Amino acid sequence: METTHRTEQQRSADQRRRELLEAADRVVLRDGPQASMNAIAAEAGITKPILYRHFGDKGGLYRALATRHTDALLANLRSALDAPADRRRRVEATLDTYLAAIEARPQVYRFLMHPSEETGGGQQPEHGFDTGRHSAPVLRRMGEELARVIAERVDLGPDSEVLARVWGHGIVGMMHAAGDWWLGERPCTRAELVRGLADLLWGRLERVDDRVDSPGF
Repeated sequence: METTHRTEQQRSADQRRRELLEAADRVVLRDGPQASMNAIAAEAGITKPILYRHFGDKGGLYRALATRHTDALLANLRSALDAPADRRRRVEATLDTYLAAIEARPQVYRFLMHPSEETGGGQQPEHGFDTGRHSAPVLRRMGEELARVIAERVDLGPDSEVLARVWGHGIVGMMHAAGDWWLGERPCTRAELVRGLADLLWGRLERVDDRVDSPGF
């Protein structure tokens, strides 16, 4: 009976946490990096101390939102990599999936990947929180996940595990830097950027073999 009660409490807490994250998402979509704990609490219809009870501080909320969005993005990237198409088209689809995600929700992207700027009147961001110093773990996680996919699907020969990690982190770094520049300046279409990045990657990737019994890359 006690175990059942704890399970119900946990389900209720998990549901409440999801609702708070959805409220935070709405504020981030509106305010971007300037999203504050006060605004998020107001959106959720609660007081700020209750929000702290669930996430600790803005850093805890940021990490929860980063996990939520990174999980969704990684699932979409894996789907693009596993699509029934030739390797070049899968590479392009993977690049396009990332760029489409940051284009569709630029305020979320800026919240996750860029420091909060100073607020009006010279005041510092709430609690001195700087999302920029927290963005590196997001990129590292994406790099490790992509490295795993590459290692599973492509035969890179000797030292393949290390080389897969080099490629994984290198590709994520390239996508992040190029996407950040493109989102800010829009010097070309998304399709043109995808083709250019795919051309850059295509050299050795065109020449390696798929691993036996892998879905390919």
